[in-house]
Amino acid sequence: MQATTLRSLLLYCLVVSPVISAATIEQSLSESETLSQTAQSSQKRVERLDDASQAMLEEYSNTLAKAKALEGYNAQVSELVVAQHQELVSYQEQLDELQDTEAAVIPQMRRMVEVLAEFIEADVPFLPHERADRLAALQALMPRADVSMAEKYRRILEAYQIESDYGYTLEAWRGELGAGTEQRSVEFLRVGRLMLYYQTPNGHESGYWNAQTRSWQTLDNSVRRPLQKAIAMARQQKTADWLELPIKTLALEVQP
Repeated sequence: MQATTLRSLLLYCLVVSPVISAATIEQSLSESETLSQTAQSSQKRVERLDDASQAMLEEYSNTLAKAKALEGYNAQVSELVVAQHQELVSYQEQLDELQDTEAAVIPQMRRMVEVLAEFIEADVPFLPHERADRLAALQALMPRADVSMAEKYRRILEAYQIESDYGYTLEAWRGELGAGTEQRSVEFLRVGRLMLYYQTPNGHESGYWNAQTRSWQTLDNSVRRPLQKAIAMARQQKTADWLELPIKTLALEVQP
């Protein structure tokens, strides 16, 4: 009985035990493969998470750099705004000063035009139309808002300079003397603004402007040739030479 039991046990170990061992090994291999796949999947997830983390880190770094750049730009803009505000304040102050200056200068310029008109009226009556037109242009210019104060002042000084230059030049021109039926064509001669003469084209009559009586006065025939010579010199038809002309002013009267 005991011998039979022992043989059965040995037979079981020889037949059943290898089957169990093979099944166990196969199961272990399957579990090992599953664990390997799981590990690979986990590794891939880790790698993906690492890539995502790296991308997020780069994005954060870029965002931080942009924020710093924007902070610097905002600082520059703030400085620019402050500088522009200071410039605007300065411009406004200059504008206020300019307006104050204009308020003081404009009446003075108007007075200069008035003085020029009074001077021309009292002066020797040469080039009456030209001088009157220049004066009228100035008077029309003063109230115009589209013309700068600088341009108005320049035009006034220009007119004064022209009037001043008349005092240092010798000039002759053909013009009309008298009015109505007494009007006639004559040659005028201006010696600075000291004397203004006239002579008829045939030379038969000569005269001068009497500043005291403010009228034309005739001269005797002795000035005929000297006056013709002076007119020719003024027209640059003769070389410059001494002039022998009568000088009659408010203060004195000199005969050559």
